[in-house]
Amino acid sequence: MILDAPRGTERARHILDVEGMTRDEILRLLDLADTMRSARAERTHRTLLEPETIGLAFYEGSTRTRVSFELAARALGATVVDLGVEGSSVGKGESLVDTLRTLERTGVTALVLRHASSGAPYLAARSTGMAIVNAGDGMHAHPTQALLDALTMREALGSLEGRLIAIVGDVAHSRVARSNLHSLRALGARIRVGGPPAWVAGFSGRDGVEVATSIEDALDGADAVMTLRVQLERAAGAGVPSLREYSRSWRLDERRMAHAAPGAPVLHPGPTNEGVELTSDLANGPRSLIARQVENGVPVRMAVLATVTGAA
Repeated sequence: MILDAPRGTERARHILDVEGMTRDEILRLLDLADTMRSARAERTHRTLLEPETIGLAFYEGSTRTRVSFELAARALGATVVDLGVEGSSVGKGESLVDTLRTLERTGVTALVLRHASSGAPYLAARSTGMAIVNAGDGMHAHPTQALLDALTMREALGSLEGRLIAIVGDVAHSRVARSNLHSLRALGARIRVGGPPAWVAGFSGRDGVEVATSIEDALDGADAVMTLRVQLERAAGAGVPSLREYSRSWRLDERRMAHAAPGAPVLHPGPTNEGVELTSDLANGPRSLIARQVENGVPVRMAVLATVTGAA
């Protein structure tokens, strides 16, 4: 959702989730990302965020998200401060709120926050005057990943209205899946989640969401397929007898993709575990949009940073 800052600041806004975003708000961000991609190639807008200092506070490991946010901020002319959590006072017991207030007092105007605790970005938004962007909080949400996934699918499929998108694997523990459910439904897509029963429990009955417990049923007629990494760090291993058994039943390959619509693309939010969620041939083959997802991370995050700072 795009929220006005609660502490009386006139320009700061937050992007904490895609849940609650309207179709028009999502489309505006996707269209702005298209503009930002061209602007980056042409080196225009390179002073748009020159007055801003963007802080990166990643309390969980990240490559794609952290690097793309840094590149996005620099492409728009912002000063970038990377907290470097491991070398900060967090290791001395400093609380999240104290750390963020320190960043604010030193001049950070917008903060990109990733945290293992669901709801941490909401706490940051309530406790500081900085514009907050959620870069992933626990198992709750990952809004910018959902936006870049939507942009990638829109490029491949055109309008997502009425399209069937299959999301397979460790749905229960995936903040990416949760955010994609909201954004893709807002854009008119139908969603089918598939995985071992423990990993799709609780999703039946959601408006616009089907549930499948076999790979064949999950892929049947799908216009695009997203497979997910097994979230072992979030105790996902308890949902299946073993990774070998999971791969035997749910790993994507070209043979299984024959159940999807002809030419249906494959996506993965990364990092990929080739051989577990999908074969190497599929991940690197003509169906794969995985590289395009990574490429789209920068323009989407340029659009997000320009939006929360009020520059666009």
